[in-house]
Amino acid sequence: MFELISSGGWLMVPIIGCSVLSLAICLERLWVLRSEKIAPTGLTNDIWSRLKAGSISVEQMKEIKKASPLGRIMVAGLNNARHGREIMKESIQEAATEVVHELERFLTALGTIAAITPLLGLLGTVIGMIKVFAAIMAEGTGNASVLAGGISEALITTATGLAVAIPTLIFHRHLQRKVDTLVVDMEQEAIKLVEIVHGEREADQDK
Repeated sequence: MFELISSGGWLMVPIIGCSVLSLAICLERLWVLRSEKIAPTGLTNDIWSRLKAGSISVEQMKEIKKASPLGRIMVAGLNNARHGREIMKESIQEAATEVVHELERFLTALGTIAAITPLLGLLGTVIGMIKVFAAIMAEGTGNASVLAGGISEALITTATGLAVAIPTLIFHRHLQRKVDTLVVDMEQEAIKLVEIVHGEREADQDK
């Protein structure tokens, strides 16, 4: 493995660095973006049950807020429910903006890695071919080992860059889709809470 890396030249260092960073981001986001952690099932009904039983205490509100991002959004709305439907919705939207920003954390970096690693591989290809042509100009075509070394460097960097970029792009698309799905789910739950609190619908007791 070390021989393969060294054969690819100095551009293998940033490509491998990108691969390590990509793996770390993917694992971290897969762990963080779990549906049960972001938007727990039944949270809306749980909050409504507490409201019907009496007012929610400050401690309970803090617990709900800390438990999940959806809880943060719900508590932001509940804190302003007495000011009317529109103010409650605006408070939810403000909290949701912060939550979505946190959910999309590192995804830009992941997309950047997917974009630049093929370019790093292409740069390695160009550098390798330059070495090949320089060797041809200096020694002619008789020294096969020099020519093979330049071609090998070009192919290794290109292959490594693509090997990093392809799975990174796949995970970037998957994680972005995951975030979009979570945002839609949280939006639906937040709207449901607003309508329940203001008497425009009944809670789904079977969920």
